[in-house]
Amino acid sequence: MWDGLARGVRRDIAALAVAGLGVAELHEAALELVDRVVPTDLACWASLDPDTAVISSMTSGRARIPHRYEPLLAAYEYDGAEPHTFAELARRPMPVAGLADLPRRDLARSRRFAEVWRPLGLSHELRATFRADGVPWAAAGLVRRGGFSDREVEFVLAVAPAVAAATRVAARCGGPAVRAEPAIVVVGADARIRAATPAAREWQSRLDEVAPGRFEVLVHAVTAGTRAAGSFRARVRDASGGWLVLHGSALVADEGATETVVTVDRASAADLLGVLFAAYDLTIRERELCHEVLAGQSTSDIAARLAISPHTVRDHLKSVYAKLGVRSRGELVARLWPADGPPAALPGPTAGTADQRTTDARDAER
Repeated sequence: MWDGLARGVRRDIAALAVAGLGVAELHEAALELVDRVVPTDLACWASLDPDTAVISSMTSGRARIPHRYEPLLAAYEYDGAEPHTFAELARRPMPVAGLADLPRRDLARSRRFAEVWRPLGLSHELRATFRADGVPWAAAGLVRRGGFSDREVEFVLAVAPAVAAATRVAARCGGPAVRAEPAIVVVGADARIRAATPAAREWQSRLDEVAPGRFEVLVHAVTAGTRAAGSFRARVRDASGGWLVLHGSALVADEGATETVVTVDRASAADLLGVLFAAYDLTIRERELCHEVLAGQSTSDIAARLAISPHTVRDHLKSVYAKLGVRSRGELVARLWPADGPPAALPGPTAGTADQRTTDARDAER
């Protein structure tokens, strides 16, 4: 029965993969499909930056996590002390884990459990990252009062590659370029925002359209990551699907108290190249070739710089064109590096060749 359920959900997710949905819409639909088989009291799915496994967007199930807990969850995800973070699971051979898997001492140090789930009366959590070809594209946190069975864990593992492949396709669809001035936010040692430039209000408005308090949650997440690692960078999406970049760095004030500076700015084409390369599943050599094309190099120049023959350059270009659904260098550059802002990528279900759309669906269903 469970194998049949998993096959059916994979087919449904494969259909979603080529329907032209954005990431949030895709996850909303996929979350509902999974919840029919593995019901939860609370569920939150996230898209992940394929380069860093940092959360780019979030989608909640029917019941939302109370707002007062969201900044805590964001901070714990990046403070370097919490078990079962999405970035940690993305590196594991087995990308699914539950609180019940933790040794007692590790469960005792989980502030996510002690300060969020337990006060909400929830005692069991299952977390998963969804990978395609080893690259993390999405993640899910499933929480409920009762435990998760081995069959339910196997089901989540079975549908994970389909979710990842579908998210990879959806990541190619972009919203309008973000138009706003860069902003600076200063966060004190007490994790409270101490000062912000006027432009921060516009960014706050854009992000709070996703969910009330989203701006504050992201600032908390970047601050926690900065304090754990010294600096932190996140590519995230606003309510319209546009991309922005948050960067955190440490600032030592005159009195010696450590503060954190978070800058918020629209994502440039350069910021998003890594996401698009991964979304179109380009090989390392194909990515090198794209960089050369974007730099305006000729076929003979590319061949010399990469120590390959001009014929091989042309073969790689044909492969890149097929994957991106373009027919010339000009179209390739326009897709990856438009003149008027960050790449919008595929505009909908008709973009790309028919063969490529079929391949996308097959990858999601596997």
